[in-house]
Amino acid sequence: MSEKVTILYYTLWILHPVLQTAIAGFMLRRGLFRQFKFFFAYILTQIVSFGIVFPAYVWRSYSYLFYLYWGTTAISVACGFLVIHEVFVDVFRPFHTLRDLGTVLFKWAGLVMLLVAGVVSVSNTSTQFGPLVQAIVTAQRCVRMIQVGMVLFLLFFAHYVGVSRRQHSFGIALGFGAFASTELILIASWVGHHLGGGPWMSIANMSAYNCSLFLWLGYVAVKRPARDLSTSLLQTHRWEQSLSDIHHPVPADSLIPMFEGMVDRALSRSHPTDVPAVPAEGTTGSVVGAVVRAAEGFAAAVRAGSKG
Repeated sequence: MSEKVTILYYTLWILHPVLQTAIAGFMLRRGLFRQFKFFFAYILTQIVSFGIVFPAYVWRSYSYLFYLYWGTTAISVACGFLVIHEVFVDVFRPFHTLRDLGTVLFKWAGLVMLLVAGVVSVSNTSTQFGPLVQAIVTAQRCVRMIQVGMVLFLLFFAHYVGVSRRQHSFGIALGFGAFASTELILIASWVGHHLGGGPWMSIANMSAYNCSLFLWLGYVAVKRPARDLSTSLLQTHRWEQSLSDIHHPVPADSLIPMFEGMVDRALSRSHPTDVPAVPAEGTTGSVVGAVVRAAEGFAAAVRAGSKG
């Protein structure tokens, strides 16, 4: 590398821990490390990784650099996957059933990712790297694909779950998704011989990561509005209710909970503008009581008919 390219290379690399330290500081100041503990752990591991790998690179200790680099990369991949799950849990926090289903799917996705990485590392013997490095690279690309999918999900379905683009979870996912997209494009271009290796590919990759760090710094430095849970999300609540009904099915001979659920959903879907005047005190309770009594009578009649 020429002298100017070397200076640019080191500048972009040294900028990583500087921005990461600022992000960690703002997270500590605003208490965000409690809400996003895995993202905070990811930032700390990146700072420690720089403190280990950078001296080995400067001192030309390539034998130690190989193991240090791939060891810290494996830890970074694991933390990145946990951050995706953390963002998912934060997005679906008001919807407990959807959140539980997503947690189960993430566990299966992690298991499948490990199996794919293991199979690829064992079956691919054409590379000069060992099977462990192949497994780490495969897992890293799987995580990058999931990160891109997560940010696309939030871009297109944020209004369904009541997530604003100014919230921290959206900013974290956006930073990972933008960097993952750039890295995957660079890898695809390099594999397809559309882009040569050399320092410029590393410079482009580090520049993209610095952009993500600046994005995260902006999200954690500025106070973001709290999530508005009063927004009407009828379609998402229907998904939540449907999954709850599947997980906790109602017995066939119990009709009263079904009628109560129908009354609750009917009342929840009604808008204040549809009511011409404020009902008198106790009117709503009497209406619901009448419906429940009618449901009880209907259930008793059905049971009596089935016994006869």
